Amino acid sequence: MRIWLMALALLASCSAEAPPQRVIEQRAFAGQAPRGTALLRQAMIAGHNDARAAAGVAPLTWDATLAADAQAYANELARTGRFEHSREPRGRVPEGENLWTGTRGAYRYDEMMGHWVAESRYYRPRPTPDFSTTGRGEDVAHYTQIIWRGTTEFGCATATNATDDYLVCRYSPPGNVMGRMVM
Repeated sequence: MRIWLMALALLASCSAEAPPQRVIEQRAFAGQAPRGTALLRQAMIAGHNDARAAAGVAPLTWDATLAADAQAYANELARTGRFEHSREPRGRVPEGENLWTGTRGAYRYDEMMGHWVAESRYYRPRPTPDFSTTGRGEDVAHYTQIIWRGTTEFGCATATNATDDYLVCRYSPPGNVMGRMVM
């Protein structure tokens, strides 16, 4: 009888599906990532303009109105917990948009920006949306918005809820125009 119970317990443990593994990225720092409007602006200007310089395009100018539009949408994402692009048209004039989300306090602003710039590995100089070596335009669209030659201004903002940080950047004129080249 005892052997039968042990066999039944072993069978039950084998047939139970294992829970999914939680993926945890290595962190470059301890504690919470530094926050603040001035730090965000500094990191976003440096990150965007470094990427543009590497691509051979002129730097962007920070625009307070675009940053305010980005803040309004970041607040909405944090409030609702949704993560999706806003409806067009955006703002007083058409605006491009980049979105990022991650665990609350776990990423520095330069790391958030770095996720977008890392898409450069998939970029190829072809018209939108055929500018990705993967065949999926979305795999490189954050990066191409950043380096879009026709874009001259941008503004970014973050918002946080109980579990996540949201970063929204807005661009004018918008990039990723269908059928057009990035540069």
